[in-house]
Formats: sequence, C-alpha cells, structure tokens
Amino acid sequence: MLWINDRVALQEWELSEQFSRSSGPGGQNVNKVSTAVELRFEAARSPSLDEAVKRRLQRLAGRRWTRDGALIIRVEDTRSQARNRELARARLAELVAQALTAPRRRIATAPTKASQRRRLAAKTHRGALKAVRGRTADDDLW
Repeated sequence: MLWINDRVALQEWELSEQFSRSSGPGGQNVNKVSTAVELRFEAARSPSLDEAVKRRLQRLAGRRWTRDGALIIRVEDTRSQARNRELARARLAELVAQALTAPRRRIATAPTKASQRRRLAAKTHRGALKAVRGRTADDDLW
C-alpha cells in the first residue's frame, strides 16, 4: 500500500512494476542488470481517487498518461534497482498529492480608476509621439 496522505492510500493491485536495463553510463553493470523501473498506476480504475482528482492528475501527468488511463513513471536515476523503485513511488505519491489539492478559484477584480487613467494617459502620450513622426507640410515640396 502506498500512502499519499492521512486519508488517501493506493492499493498494491493498482500498481505494477516492470524492470529494464538503464541507458547511460554504468560500465559493464549497465549491460547486465535491469535497474530501470517503470511504475504503472491504473489511475482511471482507481477507487481511491474521485473523478475531479483523476482529471487533475491526467493534466499534471501529460505524456505519462496512457490512452487506457494508466500513469507511467520511469526512473533510471541510480544504479540501484531498489533506490529507483523508491524514487518512482515517491514521484507518484508527489504527483497524486498535487492532484489532490484543488486549485483556488480566481476572483475577477475590476481595474482601479487610477490604473485606468494611467493607461489612457500612456496611450495618449504614445499616440502624440507617433503623430510627430509623420510627414510634415514641408516634405511635400521636395
């Protein structure tokens, strides 16, 4: 069981791990040992999360979200399989914890009178500068 917070825990049947060889440096060890971890979380079928959390999780996951509603996290940071498993589970827990907190709704506010006056004054000033750049009556003579 993977605990996210006091109230939410993911069951073991929702998680599956697959190991493969890591890429990158590591000498001969990298060719022999499967240290990379691919953690798969069946998020769409999870009874632990409600629909709003699943939608937020899908948005946060991005390309890691599959068509069948699974979240895949691949970790190959260290040469140790056990450490990569811990990192993958920690990243999953962090991502689900982020999805659990609902974003605060933005309260629309109207611009102040002073800011409106400043904006209009700046527009007038800018327009006057541009007007000076135009052709003058003397330019037509040449």
